[in-house]
Amino acid sequence: MTFSSRRTILLYAAAMIAVLAVVSPAVGLFVVPISFLLKNKLHLSANGLATFTLWAGLPAYFAFVFGIVRDYWSPLKLGDRGYFILFGALAAALALGFCFLGEPQAALLAYAIAATLIYLFLWGAWNGLSATIGQRHAMSGEMSAVWNFVGTIGYATALAGGGLLSGYMETLDTRTALRLLFVIAAAIMALIAGLGFWKPRAVFDGLGAGRVPQRRDVVADAARLFRHRPIYPALLIWCLWNFSPGGQTVLQYHLADQLHGSDADWGDYNAIFYAASLPAFVIFGFLSTRLRLGRLLWIGALCGLPQMLPLLFIHTAHGVLMAAVFVGLLGGIATGAYMDLLIRACPQGLEGTMMMMAWSLYAVSVNFGNLWGTSLYEHYGFATCIVVTTAVYALILPLVLLVPKSVTAVKDEG
Repeated sequence: MTFSSRRTILLYAAAMIAVLAVVSPAVGLFVVPISFLLKNKLHLSANGLATFTLWAGLPAYFAFVFGIVRDYWSPLKLGDRGYFILFGALAAALALGFCFLGEPQAALLAYAIAATLIYLFLWGAWNGLSATIGQRHAMSGEMSAVWNFVGTIGYATALAGGGLLSGYMETLDTRTALRLLFVIAAAIMALIAGLGFWKPRAVFDGLGAGRVPQRRDVVADAARLFRHRPIYPALLIWCLWNFSPGGQTVLQYHLADQLHGSDADWGDYNAIFYAASLPAFVIFGFLSTRLRLGRLLWIGALCGLPQMLPLLFIHTAHGVLMAAVFVGLLGGIATGAYMDLLIRACPQGLEGTMMMMAWSLYAVSVNFGNLWGTSLYEHYGFATCIVVTTAVYALILPLVLLVPKSVTAVKDEG
């Protein structure tokens, strides 16, 4: 593959990741405005807001279903581009339609659920496409690096933009604020539909217009998936890496209650963490064309193992902010390696299913790790949560030995 073709693929990946990051139901542009709209204008309690979030995010636990659909259905006979066009346009139309619904809370909940469902179709298409081209062109490491780098910038920008949008919406009445939110959502979803018409030859040549064969043996495909040995260590490593009892809520409460940090300190910690991970993704992308994935997995696992340990020795909010640099940098190397492994572990023709299985496990792992962590924190304290998190990360080391050498023996083509 020529340098020009490789650059086109990475540019296309960056564009798709950026726009999908902005509309992410979990950390996108609309998360902050919707939460404050429910809190300040519709006067939901903390429990009411948590319940709303639970219902709105429920489809994410079944993300693997959308991966299966992606592998078996080709909308408009355009493959993954058909998903971007069809569901981008459908989401834009739905958002405009919600402008005219009467009850604001009901409209927001209905839109949140519908938007999550539609987003999972788009996310499944992107995951399947990225894994396919990453394997086809021997550039899974570079795809992982661009995915994480651009996605991190997109999420951070979306959250910051969401805060500004939320502040402006405070000056509007509830009905006008809601309509503004839906109109902006419609415009961004229309952009996704427009991107679906973009067909770079370097990306789509050789994939076939419809991608999905006319006849598929579902039973045979399921058997092939479960016999595909690389998926097991890849998914287990991904699950353990995202199961972090000492992060998220535990760290937030420790910072606020024990170290007397402010809400702004918690926001700064997350901002520094994201920023620190960016050079790690660049480093991983550079190394992926120079080192075999097997070596990169060991580097990632060994870097990720002590990620949270410095927090045991910090007793001020300012110290936690400084530690965020260390946490983000080491975590970025590990994340890049583990996502690279996921892409390489996908069985041919079932890339969407495999990648969306990973995101289903991500949702389960993050939420249950967070839930267990809060229980540990209440009964045994913050230090126990950090030690347990480190022990969980240590379990990744023997799993690296189980990854087949056929997956890890080669590096990305430069």
